[in-house]
Amino acid sequence: MTLKEEIQALASSIGIQKIGFSPADDFEHLRQSLIEQKEAGHSSGFEHQNLDERLHPKLSLENARTIISVAVAYPSKIQEKPEKTAYRRGQFSRSSWGLDYHEVLNAKLRQLAEGIEELAGHYDYKAMVDTGALIDVAVAQRAGLGFIGKNGLLVTKEYGSYVFLGELVTNLDIAPDQAFDYGCGDCRRCVDFCPTEALLGDGRLNAKRCLSFQTQAKGAMPEEFREKIKTTIYGCDICQMVCPYNKGIDSHFTAEMEPDPELAQPELLPLLDLSNKQFKEKFGQVAGSWRGKNPIQRNAIYALGNINDKSALPRLAELAENDPRDDIREAAQWSIQKILAGKKPRNVIK
Repeated sequence: MTLKEEIQALASSIGIQKIGFSPADDFEHLRQSLIEQKEAGHSSGFEHQNLDERLHPKLSLENARTIISVAVAYPSKIQEKPEKTAYRRGQFSRSSWGLDYHEVLNAKLRQLAEGIEELAGHYDYKAMVDTGALIDVAVAQRAGLGFIGKNGLLVTKEYGSYVFLGELVTNLDIAPDQAFDYGCGDCRRCVDFCPTEALLGDGRLNAKRCLSFQTQAKGAMPEEFREKIKTTIYGCDICQMVCPYNKGIDSHFTAEMEPDPELAQPELLPLLDLSNKQFKEKFGQVAGSWRGKNPIQRNAIYALGNINDKSALPRLAELAENDPRDDIREAAQWSIQKILAGKKPRNVIK
């Protein structure tokens, strides 16, 4: 077996569903688009701030030769429904089910990196997952894992877009894989079904109009987005749910990524009473906890209004009157008015 074949076998043995290899060349072709996005105010602010480092792998590893890109598939359906109680429930997006994917992927990349050292001897590498400098989807597309869809996500043939991405920038010299020769074609379902018109139709998005961004941003959420989150208190899955490549896809390969129904679909009203410590103890291991409890509690209040939960009115009245947080008081007032008006949000997906 060649070193490449040995690495592919190693990746499979540690639960990595896809692996690809690409030269550590720059991504300068993306520079103008990224500049335009920032100048238009479409960036989220969560991106790596050094543009040169985003585009040049050799600024992360000086002697970089090959980038090893990996994809780990995650579930799109909860196999066990949560217990039925007196409380209405909200939901976290699929990317926040199970153990925080940063931890899962970093662990797999460590295993991969150490295994490669046993195969190839000492080598230099830099591991990255999501919060690293490089643009994961661009790396993965060049390595042949899939193509970048009109929603800006990597789409694979086998697992749709329900995959987490990571990479090892290495000084190894390994034959590259070929990029995919297909894409979205004329399909615009993700663009057309996006409830906030955040998708631009060319793989880019106005991040600040994306509901995923809005559920993570701190402070009061602009009113135009509140009904649109419905009962999702973290993230958004709509552009993935409507994608034809995701039809029938539900991957269950990694035990750590299996959702706890009580965390994936938590009771909304009890969520409002959690202290910082209690929130961290309950939700601290999921990716959706990274911004702390305040945005999640604010979103839960909007969700209670969206589902017209009259049983929440006494607690909402207390929050509107007494909570020290401006955004929580304002959210409670908004939901109270919405419940009393009896309005319900329209379904986005038919």
